[in-house]
Amino acid sequence: MNIRSLTLEQFRNYEQAHFDFDPAVNLICGENGQGKTNLLEAAAACSTMRLFRTAQKKEGLRFGQDHARILADFQAQGRDFALELRLSRLKSMEIYKNGVRQKRQSDVQGLLKTVLFCPEDLMLVRQGAGARRRFLDTALCQLRPYYARYLEEYNRLHDHKTRILRDSEEKPSLLSMWEDFSLRMAHIGAQIIRYRAYYCKKLLQAAAAVYADIAPQEVLSGEYQTVSSVTDPFASAAQIEQELVDHVLSHKQAEIAARSCLSGPHKDDLVLLLDGRSAASYGSQGQVRTCTLSLKLAERELFFHEDGEYPVLLLDDVLSELDRRRQDFVLNRISAGQVMITCCEDGISDKLRTGAVFQIKNGKII
Repeated sequence: MNIRSLTLEQFRNYEQAHFDFDPAVNLICGENGQGKTNLLEAAAACSTMRLFRTAQKKEGLRFGQDHARILADFQAQGRDFALELRLSRLKSMEIYKNGVRQKRQSDVQGLLKTVLFCPEDLMLVRQGAGARRRFLDTALCQLRPYYARYLEEYNRLHDHKTRILRDSEEKPSLLSMWEDFSLRMAHIGAQIIRYRAYYCKKLLQAAAAVYADIAPQEVLSGEYQTVSSVTDPFASAAQIEQELVDHVLSHKQAEIAARSCLSGPHKDDLVLLLDGRSAASYGSQGQVRTCTLSLKLAERELFFHEDGEYPVLLLDDVLSELDRRRQDFVLNRISAGQVMITCCEDGISDKLRTGAVFQIKNGKII
């Protein structure tokens, strides 16, 4: 799997730029603020259908512009694809695969698979549960198209139910819809919980093995935490759904009083442990970074085991945040597959079998 070329038009600080990538390692150099991360964001968007630095796709537009395009030609599973993302200030993003407009984002999510690793991720262990849920969802939406559809519907239901609860004091009649939304959220939530549980099990096994290679004297483990009433997240969807229904019905008055959805997979977490203790609370900075590093490399391995080919690895200036030992560890683990690395340091290129080097300045290749 690799991106052959990427064309950006009016995207971020790029007016017009075309990149032909090497199937192995691509080094993207330049000073801060020149557009290196913007390039990786465009590549990642062709996989996830979103911009990893903002929830508002219109923020990807170049200043003063109303429209932008990202065009990617890539190879996956032995087939060639052309993907076009059209961003607009006034409309939702339009997606074209091989020239044909797609109705849903989930129809193309995961055709191209990417794993993104940026400096902010190094604090994933200590961030809130929402960051870890996004980490899980980003991977699962690429691996399982049905999961992306379930997640999209659940988020929509959650938003509607939250508005019902929020406005119910002024309009009590809205509460007549509370049960319908709660039951539907339980049905969809059961599917989400099962997907997450199975993925977390595989992810933690793979991450523990990677961590042991870096720090053999320590043991990384963890657990997937979901609604307390769910006795077994690996049980049938019907059983989980009933447990979710029982839980939410028993908490109806509490939700009305709080004016928010108090339980559901929107509050799930991935708890990480080092030698049986909370990595977030007791881990040193080096241990926390090694945990995240292990999770990201494990994610890449799981993608490989799923498809038989590595996803495109996007490293956004993360090597400069690691000490030399961890730098070398990462570089030794990414000898296969396509890699795009942004950096400001000239010394990084000496450690790479670089296939292509791009020097970026003010959104232009020089």
